[in-house]
Amino acid sequence: MTFVEMLCPSSALFLDFDGTMVDIAPQPEAVRVPQPLIDSMAWLHEYLGGAVAIISGRTIEQIDAFLHPLRLPVAGVHGAERRTAGGALNRMAAQPLDTVQAAAAALVHAHPALRMEHKGSSIALHYRQAPELEALCLTAMQDAVQASTGLTLLRGKMVAEAKPVGASKGCAVEDFLGEAPFTGRVPLFIGDDITDEVGFSTVQRLGGLGIKVGEGATVAWQRLPDPAALRHELQAAMAARTTTRTPAP
Repeated sequence: MTFVEMLCPSSALFLDFDGTMVDIAPQPEAVRVPQPLIDSMAWLHEYLGGAVAIISGRTIEQIDAFLHPLRLPVAGVHGAERRTAGGALNRMAAQPLDTVQAAAAALVHAHPALRMEHKGSSIALHYRQAPELEALCLTAMQDAVQASTGLTLLRGKMVAEAKPVGASKGCAVEDFLGEAPFTGRVPLFIGDDITDEVGFSTVQRLGGLGIKVGEGATVAWQRLPDPAALRHELQAAMAARTTTRTPAP
């Protein structure tokens, strides 16, 4: 079945943000959110009885700013922080980031094209503007993580991120599925990056569907070519379920 066919009132929908709902931008703050996407998300939230959540590497605060005025359930920083459908905020215990921050800051100082992002419970080193420095970034971040306590290194698209051990998008999905209004629903997870693979595996293990946006090897059972295609699918689903027929005279 296709995504549009599977989307029904008994579904629970989980979506990554960058590269999935919106196109990846040269810098994290440069992302643009089309108004029709916000309209689609507002409709989905109502159609699914609140069982729609964003599962992102971004912070909850950033997701709220991009989707304003919507305030959806969100798992931020790869699950290190999570806001339930009822509004309760859960955060994993903070781990020392000093060593990682010092290593990332030294690299940024030596290579201004790099970008360090401190998310509170994690530190991401972006090398999208300097892809030739990938090996250097990965080695420095891995060494810093190994010298730290309670952290693990997560690789994504042109980014290396030190995050708390135990934080994952798969765990965030399972946490949501243990709560109303997500409980008992068929989970759908849509993402684009290596960090989303655990989300695909999780929902498919639980009888749902993973959908990969873009190219690359994946365990997801279905694929969409790009974020524009997903936005089109969301609008198509909304149109198909809200079209009313004019009664015959």
